[in-house]
Amino acid sequence: MDAGSILSALTPLNVAFAFFGVVAGTVIGSIPGLTATMAVAVLVPITFSMEPASALILLGAIYTGAIYGGAYAAILLNTPGTPSAIATTFDGYPMARRGQGDLAVALACFASVFGGLVGALALLFLAPPLSQVALAFGPVEYFWLAIFGLSLIASLSSGNLLKGLAGGAFGLILSTVGVAEISADIRLTFGSQTMIGGFGVVGALIGLYCIPVLIDLAATPDRHLSMETGVQSVRVRDAAKVTMRSKFNLLRSSVIGTLVGILPGAGGSVAGLVAYSEARRSARPDQRFGEGEPDGIIATEAANNATVGGGFIPTLVLGIPGTPPDAVILGALLVQGVRTGPDLFQSGGGSIAYTFIYGLIIATLLMLPVGLLIGRYAYKSIIAIPKAMLVPSVGFMTLIGTFAIRNSVSDVIIMICLGVFGWLVGRFGFAASPIVLGLILGPIAEQGFVQTWIIGSATDDLAGMFFGRPISQAIVAFTALSLLYPVFAARRRKRLAADVEGDS
Repeated sequence: MDAGSILSALTPLNVAFAFFGVVAGTVIGSIPGLTATMAVAVLVPITFSMEPASALILLGAIYTGAIYGGAYAAILLNTPGTPSAIATTFDGYPMARRGQGDLAVALACFASVFGGLVGALALLFLAPPLSQVALAFGPVEYFWLAIFGLSLIASLSSGNLLKGLAGGAFGLILSTVGVAEISADIRLTFGSQTMIGGFGVVGALIGLYCIPVLIDLAATPDRHLSMETGVQSVRVRDAAKVTMRSKFNLLRSSVIGTLVGILPGAGGSVAGLVAYSEARRSARPDQRFGEGEPDGIIATEAANNATVGGGFIPTLVLGIPGTPPDAVILGALLVQGVRTGPDLFQSGGGSIAYTFIYGLIIATLLMLPVGLLIGRYAYKSIIAIPKAMLVPSVGFMTLIGTFAIRNSVSDVIIMICLGVFGWLVGRFGFAASPIVLGLILGPIAEQGFVQTWIIGSATDDLAGMFFGRPISQAIVAFTALSLLYPVFAARRRKRLAADVEGDS
């Protein structure tokens, strides 16, 4: 952590790589189906002839830009550009529908930059101690973490809790289709070779979120979005004021994103949902989450961008990729001859690592002007495009994005079928979010449960394996709180309403 690493990161070439990476990542991330992993993987080959530090800066900038770019489609099209932006749709799209899409885009940018900085600073100062947290997580902790994530359905089901639980259960069933995580058994394929690969998360995201929106757009004569009278550009000042008022939510969500990021396999989608749930749990009575509440966007975008720095902690210190893009970047590091591990920061690779970290901080800062500028034109363009052009254009992007994941026409068919199914059940009050949550967390829960059961059976201590570890006990307590809080909140609201009626 010397001045030489800072000066190396600030060279014109590395700053240019950071700028190019943020722009490219933001554009790619805003296209439904083109994930951050895909953005990084596509550009890895061009880094093989570059200096290791410059290559890392470029890939890290693409990664952080793509995570933020997913917010554009989430806010303006109600379709998460990346899985990390799932919860951004909850309040971002309602804000855009009532003419505040420019404010929502600016809020996402401010929150993304702050969360990214918190994650990068944690990587800079806390990498070795925080990496030990990742080592402390075993199969049972991942199982309970997935259960805790599934308990968030109670918070996400603002309408009917029973329907939310039914949607989550359906998502869990979808996650079991194909080859089993541990035993490699083939399940629920009904003899179809197409279903052996299961339901891809990205394809399901596109189908469940994008196709219903496209059907509604094509079926209604109203304009897609509107703009408040007198607004000519992205509302930077208004967004800055709203962000400052929500500084505690901003900091809490950034810390959540950093901590979730260091857990291998969790990623930005889990971090965004956990942060959103915590923001909703601690909301004031006048805040209406799910109907265009700015704090919902702030929580999600701060958390999912904080996972970028958090995910690099186990990647660099332990050689364990925290997220799929980290795995791609780790492969690029190995090609460059850089060996990650506990002694990376003490060996010759330390200067490369610190140069990369400072470069990541620079890229995150560059995301502020880049994000606001691209957001300004993206919002105006989406509003100006007639529906006759918007619907087929977005539809084409969803088809290409889904096909590009595994080069499979079957994935496209599954995506369309899920989309039509999502639109149909949406008419009866079933939301897509619990289904997606079950689909994402199902494999994590299954793998953790089966491994814990095998270990517990071998040691003849099943109860001790599931409930005897301190971290597991803490997660179980949080899960119970998450499940019981809506009940207590409903009783409190009824009691307050009764007091008001009694006073009147």
